[in-house]
Amino acid sequence: MTRVLVTGFEPFMQDTYNPSWAAAQLLQDKPPEGLEVTAVQLPCVFSRSLPALREAVLEADPEIVLCLGLSPYRGISIERVAVNVDDSPGLDNDGRQPVDEPVVPDGPAAYFSTLPVKRCAKAVHDAGIPSDVSLSAGTFVCNHVFYGLMHLLAEEGNKRRGGFVHVPHTPEMPAVSGYGIPCMPVDTTAAGLRLVLSTAAAHRDDIKVAWGTTA
Repeated sequence: MTRVLVTGFEPFMQDTYNPSWAAAQLLQDKPPEGLEVTAVQLPCVFSRSLPALREAVLEADPEIVLCLGLSPYRGISIERVAVNVDDSPGLDNDGRQPVDEPVVPDGPAAYFSTLPVKRCAKAVHDAGIPSDVSLSAGTFVCNHVFYGLMHLLAEEGNKRRGGFVHVPHTPEMPAVSGYGIPCMPVDTTAAGLRLVLSTAAAHRDDIKVAWGTTA
């Protein structure tokens, strides 16, 4: 069995539900064949998210780590690169708004995912579920966690692989109504993420196809 850690975020601000955490729980309850999935919820807070992630990695001792976050403008969006900057457009759940601060002082400018991002996106796309490869995870807590994860894995000597995926809203969320925000039932999101995990577990090498975006 391949051990996998999947993280999702707690609800953000006025929301009472976060699809990233709901999807993580579904993956734990019904993992892909041959994978053992542990789901952990992270706080949507700059100062507390990375300590919680580090603790989860040490406790679960996974071979693959997949962190999930919510984006209002995407389908299943597989992130390729994390950047070493926090430049928050608004407050986190602790009321903090870092601007132009490094995630890790003196850390590299960026890290790439160590999952086969294009191969994963193709597997999801071929199943009829909207998916893309993204070159920006933003500069809010999602990117903070993505960069922090990859820095942790690099410090460990890259004995584990990891990456980040943004997932869409669900149709019943209030933010979706009337705003034309892309949405997807969480069961469909979880089905796509199972393909991401099974593909990542089966392949270390990526495919060479034109698929980069600036999203």
